[in-house]
Amino acid sequence: MGIIARQSIKGTIATYIGVAIGFVTTFFILTSYLTSEEIGLTRVLVDAATLFSSLALLGTSSSTLRFYPHFKDDSPNQQGLYFWTLIIPFVGFLLFLLCFFVFKGLIIKAFQENSPLFVNYVQYTLPIAFFMLYMSVFEANATILERVAIPRAIREVFIRVGLLVGYLLYGLWHVISLDGLVVVFCATYGLGALLNLCYLLFSQKISFKPDFKKITPELRRDFLLYTAFLITAALVGSVMPTLSSFFISAKMGLMFTGVYAIANYIATMVEIPSRSLNAIVQPRIAVALRATPADLATATRLYQKVSLNQLLVGMVILILIWINIDLFFDILPNGDQYAAGKWVVLILATSKLLGSAFAIGGSALGYTRWYYTSLIFTLILMVSSILLNNYLIPICGIEGGAWATLGSNVVYYILLLAFVKWRVGTYPFSTGQIKVLAVGLLIVVLNYLIVLGVGKIVPEPTLAFRIGEAVVRTGIVSVVGLLAVYYWNVSPDVNRLIRKGFRQIAK
Repeated sequence: MGIIARQSIKGTIATYIGVAIGFVTTFFILTSYLTSEEIGLTRVLVDAATLFSSLALLGTSSSTLRFYPHFKDDSPNQQGLYFWTLIIPFVGFLLFLLCFFVFKGLIIKAFQENSPLFVNYVQYTLPIAFFMLYMSVFEANATILERVAIPRAIREVFIRVGLLVGYLLYGLWHVISLDGLVVVFCATYGLGALLNLCYLLFSQKISFKPDFKKITPELRRDFLLYTAFLITAALVGSVMPTLSSFFISAKMGLMFTGVYAIANYIATMVEIPSRSLNAIVQPRIAVALRATPADLATATRLYQKVSLNQLLVGMVILILIWINIDLFFDILPNGDQYAAGKWVVLILATSKLLGSAFAIGGSALGYTRWYYTSLIFTLILMVSSILLNNYLIPICGIEGGAWATLGSNVVYYILLLAFVKWRVGTYPFSTGQIKVLAVGLLIVVLNYLIVLGVGKIVPEPTLAFRIGEAVVRTGIVSVVGLLAVYYWNVSPDVNRLIRKGFRQIAK
């Protein structure tokens, strides 16, 4: 098994362990011991810190991958590349720290009326953002080494465990106050960044020793232009994932943000498999497209393979979530309150499915001479999202925020993929994706028929019966879907994994 497959599988396993922890935390700890307003506060704090850190990063994660072929050699410091990944984000943090204090008054004014609790803790976004910033830097360095499993485990498992401890100390055991909970947030992300750094240093494959010889005037000019582009692009791209939360907090209040956060977390499970695979494949796409001449055949093959597999896995997850969504909210503590986000789940999950399948196209464009044009698309994405959020949230509430996210993403991916095909010459589409849609339709129809039949036999089932029926029904549709994928050869990669699994079982 190649390093891509090994690291991707390990990273995905770590991610799903984190999902299990996050699942328990979100749906049984938060909903039981925190109010929806407190949940909204934690969500907006993290969103604001994520936005801050993404801007302060100055595009280092992307530029590291783009310029890696220029620095690549056999030395541990890659001719000073790793040193620059430390310095540039720190400069970015100082710049945006200044912006934070300049615009702090406007931030307070926007949230004071409907979300005063956020205003009380807004200053804590700074240390959280700093630690998030360097977690991203060290993860980018690990990506170059094609070692993403441990950093993924730190982000997905360690961080979630740390936050879970904080929630228990605050909500269940009442050992700390809300102030203490926010401090736990800061400490957890700080330790996460430190663990990532220790992992890199102990690997003995990396050095942060400076080396200025490789920085030629031409490379410096190219880097500065690319960084200037990335700063602007990050300003747009980083706003997008948090835009609806900010609009809902400002227009409706943190209570509704909490409901939206729970729905968004459920939807996020659709995109989880894409995180590790995208991270490990991106350097190889970068090398293929930066070759002279560009190796379009390799880039397209990787692009289509990633898109197909992530569409397949993401669609199956989306369907399994949706066919059990009513039961889920019935089981969830205070589920009647959070069931208001039912349709938000479906809308956001569909949006995340699009991202899982096609976001790699934006990465591919970033490694070509046409990288700067992606700014146009992200600007269109942000403007359309702002307009839709501003228009739809007052009309449709939190569902309006979800529709704004989906609508703006549909426009974005249509334009982006068309341009990538036109200028770069690569595309994600294949006949296998039609088969994926057919398998999805088969699962939905089969589930509908089972539910219809059971409903006629047991018109008023108990909760225990519904849970048992859901387990059996989900198992049936999953097996049928798996068999359809295998015998129709939807994805050769998935078929190989299935055969390997059967061989392991047979031993």
